[in-house]
Amino acid sequence: MVLNSLAISHPSSGISTKIEANFGKAVTRKVEAVLPKAVDEFVSRSGKEGQFLNWPDLPKQQLKRVDEIYDMVDKLRGQTDAKVLTVLGIGGSKHTVEHMLGINGLNLKGDKVKFYSDIDSTSFNRFLQQLDGDVTNSNYLVASKSGSTFETKDGMNRVMDLLRAKFNPSGVFPIATEREIAKYMVAVTDKNPEKSELRRMSDKNEWLGKLYIHDDVGGRFSALDDHALFTLAWAGMKKEDMVKMLQGADTMSQIAVNKDIMHNTPLAQAGFWTAAKLDGIKTSVQQYLGDMFNATERWHAQMQNESMKDTSKQIAKITDAMHHSSEAWYKLGNKFAFGLTAPIDKGAARENVEGYIGAISKTNEEYGPSMIELVETKDLGLTPEAAGAMTQARAFTTVYQEIIEKLALGQPLPKVLDSVLQPNVEEYKKNLKPIEGNQPPVVAGRISTIV
Repeated sequence: MVLNSLAISHPSSGISTKIEANFGKAVTRKVEAVLPKAVDEFVSRSGKEGQFLNWPDLPKQQLKRVDEIYDMVDKLRGQTDAKVLTVLGIGGSKHTVEHMLGINGLNLKGDKVKFYSDIDSTSFNRFLQQLDGDVTNSNYLVASKSGSTFETKDGMNRVMDLLRAKFNPSGVFPIATEREIAKYMVAVTDKNPEKSELRRMSDKNEWLGKLYIHDDVGGRFSALDDHALFTLAWAGMKKEDMVKMLQGADTMSQIAVNKDIMHNTPLAQAGFWTAAKLDGIKTSVQQYLGDMFNATERWHAQMQNESMKDTSKQIAKITDAMHHSSEAWYKLGNKFAFGLTAPIDKGAARENVEGYIGAISKTNEEYGPSMIELVETKDLGLTPEAAGAMTQARAFTTVYQEIIEKLALGQPLPKVLDSVLQPNVEEYKKNLKPIEGNQPPVVAGRISTIV
């Protein structure tokens, strides 16, 4: 059975995958039989309006816009004296950017890019402390598809109120003040003003440029969209490296539609996770080795929770998690499937790293189905090609999991895949909305009257 012993290498993408498992024959046959059908199903939906699968072609589109994005970064730098860019956004508007900075070895000191996504007074005060108490020490990228996301809008309004107080304490020159504020702001939102109040406001006040969250690209799938590329450019990514990163992602988009599992990394990885679940393994863990994956852990957890809609898969960054998490992972009777993503070390620690990876892999194989993914490194992170390819592969693997499982179980596929929809978010959002005749529970930027 192929899924029980498999090795795939894509040198052009900088990624190799090896699987060692002992899945039951019936499960393996079911999964392997539907893999080509899963690819057909994905391809039939990709790029179609309303399917939220426009991200496979996004790298190719973004390659055409690299010069434009770098020009906008240069223009923003020239408008103010601020050396910092603050990303105001939540979920995919934040975690994707953190992930991309981390694996590309950028913003290591936190002195080029900062993030604000909270709503409480203490967090906002802590954020201002990072700017030495002066909001003009940063420019601001506001990322929200609709522009009405409460958490993002709340932070934006608070920042803009402080900018108004700085530039116009008397309040008698509102038009000139908004022009001054506009120099510090850039919006990444829907292209259509009718769909985004943030777009309407940024157009009205002539904020910098046109940056988009592309149609049918969900937040967790948007790691190569404008908010991430703009921030990477601001943080110092070389233009040629951004091109290589997007080319690596585009290469993975082509690899990921190959019907042969031996030549399709995301399909193989999705088959592995699906077979583990169908074989009765209720809990799995994806391990990441190394500091560059600190933010990847958060992004992948978001991808898992929002797409698979269960909490049975742990995402863990090691070495930190090895000692305490091992008590659960390697306890006899606890059934796990293991995935390990590790860098190909080329430095002074190479022998230790290779030995450590070997020890972890051997232990994983002893206690359950095991998969290891090795990624090429360069300087302070992954190679640009590997950064793009690995990021794109995660998105494909996630969606393939749903398709493969339903096909293997003979279940009908929904009109729009569950893995790309977010209906349950509305369960808390509805309670943030005002009830007729009552005061709204939340108002973005509201100054409390309670002392």
